[in-house]
Formats: sequence, structure tokens, C-alpha cells
Amino acid sequence: MPYRFINMNEAAEYLHLRPGELEGLVKSGDIPFETRGDRTVFRRHDLDDWASRRILGADAPGAAQKASLAWQRHCALSSSDLLLPDLIQPDQIDAALKSKTKAAVVRDMVALADRTGWLCDPADLIASLEAREELCSTAVPGGVAFLHPRTSEPYRFTASFIFLARTVQPINYGAPDGQPTDLFFLLCCQDERLHLHTLARLCLMAQKADLLTQLRAAADALAMHTCLLAVEQAVLLNKRRAIEMP
Repeated sequence: MPYRFINMNEAAEYLHLRPGELEGLVKSGDIPFETRGDRTVFRRHDLDDWASRRILGADAPGAAQKASLAWQRHCALSSSDLLLPDLIQPDQIDAALKSKTKAAVVRDMVALADRTGWLCDPADLIASLEAREELCSTAVPGGVAFLHPRTSEPYRFTASFIFLARTVQPINYGAPDGQPTDLFFLLCCQDERLHLHTLARLCLMAQKADLLTQLRAAADALAMHTCLLAVEQAVLLNKRRAIEMP
């Protein structure tokens, strides 16, 4: 239920934060919260909005931007488990999507996902994706966008999954650098924490190992899939090496 309240401990677990870190964000007013009596509580949909903006780097530049990147990395690497092999297969990738507008991308990505039979209500998903884009564009510098619902609700899907599309021509999708976008991920997760974890990892991967260049150069969906899995493995390997360094 997107409008239910959760307490400090639940919010910290959901956001992959230590309780003290969350308390600091509350004291500084950098995270949405409400006071009920002597309790600090959070609306889950407010946390979803806050977290996705932080992960996508939609905060102001400077110290806030650095904090966003640090938290994004922490959220992405809070687990050493591979995520993508269970969420995306080659038949969930379209290497030549013909969409020409922002609205068409949303409709066409949902249509791709609907073919799997995993969507319970495609129209509801389109509405939630559009609501998320109205908050701020899910496109980031580099020509990639990470489409996801405004709130993660288990009733929308019968499974968690990712779709990826490469458009035939770049589209003006509202990226903060003003450049067009040609790579589009669609994230649909039943579990709230998996959603944030996956979004953060994909954003981190997009900054590493020339992933976007490799996806654009890949010959077909199978090659794009192979590239994705290899980059995720490399990111986690680098994490393990950093931990093991004296």
C-alpha cells in the first residue's frame, strides 16, 4: 500500500541506510517525513520519490550531488549477489525499437513487457510510468533512461523483471544534459527493496566499464544481454577486490 506509514527502523532498512544516517537526514530536513505524536514516520511513496531522485542524481549539484552518488553506490553494492541473471533474458531486449517520442517509448516498452503475460494491468503501469516522468525525467546524462513506476506495487506484476530497448533513433526524453536518449530500461519489481537495489545497480553500471558504448555497438539482443551480465560481474568483482585490499 503506497500511502501507509513506516517507522524509522523500517525506513532505514528499506533505504539501505544505518539508523543514524536516516536520523541525520531527518534532522537536516533532507528527507520527507511526518511527526505523529512523539514518533517520526514516513510515507512509503514519499520515500520512493526521494530515493529514485537520489539514485538518478536529480539533486542539486555540489555537496548534495556528492551525497547522492555516495548513497547510490552504497545501495547498489549493499549485496554481492548478481541481480540481472534473474531479471532479464535476451528475449526481454529489443535492439531496434521504433519509438519516436517520449509517450511512444512508454507505450512501446509496456507493450513489450505485456507480451510476457507478467503484467496484470498494462494501462495502470503506463499511468504510473507517466506519473513518475512528471516528477522528473528518468533519463540521465549519457543517453540512457531508467523507466520505473511511481510506486512499486506487487499487484502490478506476477514476477519481477527488466526490459531493455535500443531505439533506432535518439529521442528527446528530458535528460538533464539536454542530450537525446537511445537506451531505455524498464524496471518492474514486486519487492520494494529489490526495486531500489536494482535501480541503483543499473545506474552504477551505466557509469562503469563503457557499458553504454558496448550496448550501442552490440550486434543484437543476445550481444546486449551478454554485455549487461559481464559488466555487472565486473562491478561486483571490483567491489570484492576493494574489500580485500589491505
